[in-house]
Amino acid sequence: MSEPHVTLDPSTLTPVERKLRGPLEEQLSSALQAATVKVEEHYAGENVEQVTSMLLEQAKAGLHPDIAAGFHPDHEQLRHVAEVIVSRAA
Repeated sequence: MSEPHVTLDPSTLTPVERKLRGPLEEQLSSALQAATVKVEEHYAGENVEQVTSMLLEQAKAGLHPDIAAGFHPDHEQLRHVAEVIVSRAA
C-alpha cells in the first residue's frame, strides 16, 4: 500500500483554506500516515469498520483541535486503507 494522501477539493474550501491548501494537505496526510502506522502496529484482529474508526480517531488525535474538527475524510477511501491493514494481518 502506498502511503495515504489527503487531497482537498478546492471548490469546497473557504478562501483562507484555499490559500493554505498545500500545507493543510501535507498536515492532514502526515497525520493519516502516522495513524496508519500506529493502527497497523497495534492491530489485534479488529474488523474493517473498527479499523476505519481507529484510523480516523488516531489521525484526528495528531492534529490541532481546530483542524481535527474540520477533518472529514472520504469514508470509502479511509475504509480502503483499513481493508489493506486487515488483509495484511491475515
